This record gives sequence, structure tokens and C-alpha cells, in this order.
Amino acid sequence: MRAVFIGTTPLSVVTAGILLRRGHEVIVIERDKERIDAVSEELPCGFLHGDPGRPAILKEADPAQTDILYCLTHNDQTNIIASLVGKSLGFRRVITCIDDPEYEHICTELALVDTIIPTRTIGTYLADMSEGHDPLVISTMFRDEARAFSFVVRDRDAVAISDIQLPRETRVVCLYRDDKFILPEKDTVLRVGDEVVLISHRNNMEELAARWAK
Repeated sequence: MRAVFIGTTPLSVVTAGILLRRGHEVIVIERDKERIDAVSEELPCGFLHGDPGRPAILKEADPAQTDILYCLTHNDQTNIIASLVGKSLGFRRVITCIDDPEYEHICTELALVDTIIPTRTIGTYLADMSEGHDPLVISTMFRDEARAFSFVVRDRDAVAISDIQLPRETRVVCLYRDDKFILPEKDTVLRVGDEVVLISHRNNMEELAARWAK
């Protein structure tokens, strides 16, 4: 596998290091030359010096030969822009890291389906641990071809759950309304701003993303 990382944050360095130890190829893009010099002692991989938001730099990383583009800088806007440019250039999969949850709906509407919010994930994990739950169980439930997908309801989607036209092998799992968890019934009517969570076959991901892309 070949992975390209944008930024030399601790998350980038740790993830890249694990992939390197597992025998994968890693390329890191960083605009700060001093950071490249410092991190290169820890990561025996290739480096590109430049602005990750510029198409020319991402093209130099060879999208066609890359399996995953990780956008993991400390700046949410940089990660979102680099993710969009990366998708337009043909990177097969793009991972977008954001710290501010307010950007989550924007990422969903821009079809950045692999968006992560590390602080919320870790916070939920720690809170669940304090209550005696095992938050890692959910990660073992989505196996084989199963994938999760979410979208934010706009005017055209404000219908009953039963009236949503979904691809085969796709079901509504739950929804969040005003950040509150809801298990919907078939006659539950969606409201504008609801976040709907689906489970589907991985082959449907592109169709779902295209349907609910901004």
C-alpha cells in the first residue's frame, strides 16, 4: 500500500511510522522545511516540500499510484481544501481530519465521507471507559463489505424514513437531531438539519456520496 500524508503533526508521524513498520510506502508533504529535517530522522520515507493545497504539489505525489491521502494538519481549512483538491486529482481514498465539529456537516455535504474528529473520538472513548463500556466493540461490528455513511437533511430530504429512496443493501440506522440520538421508526419524518446515519454495502459509497454531495 502507498500512503501520502499532508502535515507532520503527531498524528501524522505516529500513523506514518506504523505504516512504515508494516512495510508500506509513505510520502509526507510539508511546507515547513525545518519540520521535514526534524521528522526525517524519525521517518525513513519520502518527503515533498511545498503547499499541500496547491494541485501541483499533490500531483507530484502521484495520485494514481496512491491508495490513501491523509490530510492531518492542525488547520481544518487546509485539510478540507487539500482533501477536495486530492479528490479532484484522483486519489482513491481521502481521510480528512478536523478539530472543529462545526465543519463536520460541511465535510458531509462536500462528500468527504472519511472525516475524522480525533478529539471527539478520544473524548467519547474515555467517557465510555469511565462507565465500564468497551467502545472498541463497534469497530469489530462493521466487517466484510459493510460501511457506514451519514448525510445532513436538506429541504428535499425532509420526508418520512420510509419514503427515502435508498440503494439496495442500505438501511437507516439512527439519526441525530440537535445532537440528540434518535432511533427512528418508518413513519419518522426527517427535519432539515437532521444527520442521518446509514449502513450500506461498500459498493454503494460513491452513489451515496454523489447523491448527498453539495
